[in-house]
Amino acid sequence: MLNKKVVLLALAALSVLASCKKSTTEDTTTYGRVNVTHASPDAPGVDLLVDDTKQNSAALGFPNSTGYLNVPIGSRNFKVNVSGTSTSVINANATIEANKSYSIFAIDSVSNIMPLVVEDDLTTPASGKAHVRFIHLSPDAPAVDVAVTGGGVVFANQAFKQSTAFTPLNAGAYNLEVRVAGTTTVALTLPTITLEAGKIYTVFAKGFLGGSGAQALGAQIFVNN
Repeated sequence: MLNKKVVLLALAALSVLASCKKSTTEDTTTYGRVNVTHASPDAPGVDLLVDDTKQNSAALGFPNSTGYLNVPIGSRNFKVNVSGTSTSVINANATIEANKSYSIFAIDSVSNIMPLVVEDDLTTPASGKAHVRFIHLSPDAPAVDVAVTGGGVVFANQAFKQSTAFTPLNAGAYNLEVRVAGTTTVALTLPTITLEAGKIYTVFAKGFLGGSGAQALGAQIFVNN
């Protein structure tokens, strides 16, 4: 279908603060843009260090995102620490390229926590269109289809850690449901999603299939532009 290759990198990135100051510069020749999402349902809040400099003043918790932050290009060391401690759960190097945007998700249960990195195509949608992608980030949920409620499939057969490409859809309100792949069995009914023309959206499955409260199976959406 419209699957986009998802690259698992040994890139530390559970969080770059929700309260971190974003650069006002848009110097794409010296920076890449990175958006970080805490998608590990049972992981505590975390701190992010880039080249051993702490980036956040407050922990980023599940299932929040930072919005895009400017990160200097070149090889960078990323550490993800349990908030307020020097205990690193991820410690790795990665290369940030100029003129590129990335989304980094901290995924899986806390005992298996890992980063998932996707490169973001932020091409402006055509007139009257929005771009949407779906990422399966529920560790214990089976492969799923995302479909119009009672209707056709929009994104087919997405397994854990898989991402679709950004896909053009007509602007407007959508009632969607998540089904067990290849069946009509509804695993999750999504709240009405209103897509605005010209906007780019990421929708991801979150939580545990048998979870409760904040860790229950659900979906999260954020705007990429």
